[in-house]
Amino acid sequence: MILKFLLLRALLGLLTLAVPRLVTGLYARPKTYKAADVPARRAAIVFGAGLQRDGSATPILRDRVAAAADLYFSGKVEKLLMSGDNRFLDYNEPGAMRAYALSLGVPEDAIVLDYAGRRTYDTCYRAKAIFSLTEAILVTQSFHLPRALYTCNHLGLDAVGFEADRQPYRIVSMLYWNLREMIATTAALWDVHVSHPIPVLGDPVPIFP
Repeated sequence: MILKFLLLRALLGLLTLAVPRLVTGLYARPKTYKAADVPARRAAIVFGAGLQRDGSATPILRDRVAAAADLYFSGKVEKLLMSGDNRFLDYNEPGAMRAYALSLGVPEDAIVLDYAGRRTYDTCYRAKAIFSLTEAILVTQSFHLPRALYTCNHLGLDAVGFEADRQPYRIVSMLYWNLREMIATTAALWDVHVSHPIPVLGDPVPIFP
């Protein structure tokens, strides 16, 4: 009897996490594009994805930056807003993203850094509140894009998505990222529809004055 109860609790917990993932996935599908047909926007938003021990971008973050650079070189966007965490002196996601973008040939004046994009919700909120964006192409991997699209659009940013899956990722990594997304997506829906947290803000710095 106790085992059945525990199994039921586990099943209900799994459904609680799976339903938000399903909802955001269905929502994002018509808003997700390949390189050839992604609609032009003035700016692309690149989300942080961790750093290596030497402070450089991780492979997954490099893929995001490279995908955004492709959008720039193809004339789909004018500016790249690179948003990540910089709470600590030795941890600078936007700086690492900028360095990699420059190495790819993206001009410095096409890069804008958001040092307070500590999580997806903060990045979306600040893109509109601080950088005055009304529309954007979101650049991230397919496992993260549904949450990013749902969050940004429900915070008033007209966003479409561009997948940055540029290589086969390890199965173990994909399992971890997708499990993490189940939890993060549930939290995102709570933030968007219930708690409405206010991230770190400051004076507006419009990307396009």
